[in-house]
Formats: sequence, structure tokens, C-alpha cells
Amino acid sequence: MRIGGRDGQAQADRALALYAAAFPDVEVLEMARYGAEGPGAPGSVQKARFRIGAQEVLCIDSPVTHAFTFTPSLSLFVTFTDTAALDHAFNTLSEGGGILMPLDAYPFSPRFAWLTDRFGVSWQASLA
Repeated sequence: MRIGGRDGQAQADRALALYAAAFPDVEVLEMARYGAEGPGAPGSVQKARFRIGAQEVLCIDSPVTHAFTFTPSLSLFVTFTDTAALDHAFNTLSEGGGILMPLDAYPFSPRFAWLTDRFGVSWQASLA
């Protein structure tokens, strides 16, 4: 996943901090940063591999400017067994983002939400 701001600033570090605040079991497995030789801004994230629960995710601060961003047609789906953990993740991730389906009971889940975080990443969260 490429984490970039609308202003073109690298934001992978901020995204990782948000995800670590949202989920109790985030673990950064690998972190590589650009140096003075580039091509990215020195100190920005060349590659970060992290885990949320058992799922590994990769994110980068891409030095390439693209004409597109994330779309909700692809989401990271997280299943919770604890209501408080789901509520915490929802509240943390939705701050500064957008809510596509509010946290509520639905025919397919006793508690579910669909949102985009402040970086544009789409998340679906469901209670098992």
C-alpha cells in the first residue's frame, strides 16, 4: 500500500503510528528508509513490512506522484472477537477519515463498520 498525502508529503510513519494506536497487536517486521541518494526524500519510508494480528501488510512512501489514490472497492477487512477492541479501532481509524457504513448491527454481522482512514485506506471491521 502506498501511503501518500494529498499534499504529496510522505506519510507512512504517521499511518503506521495510527495503525499501532488502533490495533493492540501491530508489529513492525521490517523498516527501510531512503537515504540521501534517493530516489525518495531522505528518511522517508522506502518499505515498511508490518503485521496486524496474523496479516502482513507492506507500505511505502512512493517517490512517484500518481494521478490516483485509494478506492473503497478494496478494503482491509479485520474481524474482532471483542466489542471494545472493535469500537476502539473504529474510533481511532475514522478520526479525520470518512464513514462509509456506520458502526452498527447489520443482517450479516452483529457489529460492523466500513470506513476510510485519514490516509484514504479503506477498512471494514466486523465482530465475529
